[in-house]
Amino acid sequence: MQITTTADNARRLRHELTTEENRLWQSLRSRRFARFKFRRQHPIGPYVLDFYCHRLKFAIEIDGAWHEEVSVRDEARTRELATYGIKVLRITNRELKDEWSFIEDRILFAISQL
Repeated sequence: MQITTTADNARRLRHELTTEENRLWQSLRSRRFARFKFRRQHPIGPYVLDFYCHRLKFAIEIDGAWHEEVSVRDEARTRELATYGIKVLRITNRELKDEWSFIEDRILFAISQL
């Protein structure tokens, strides 16, 4: 039996981005977003963060429809990440699809609040 580590899981997830995650990644990668360096599918402790800026200690988590069912778990995860000093912005897939024009402003606002 092979044991999968958080880093292994992160590597696998980097190749399985959803359409919405890929669209956001294209805006964040290579310091394209306000010159901040973001990483995708970055492991922190037992978690894999969708997008993470180490300099800001800021994570962006993309929540699919199934996240509505596990919001209590997501809240606990956000609280635990806060113990690492990481602020989390949650964005739903629906917001990425339907409200794309506001997403970058929302991220910039969250960064300004750090």
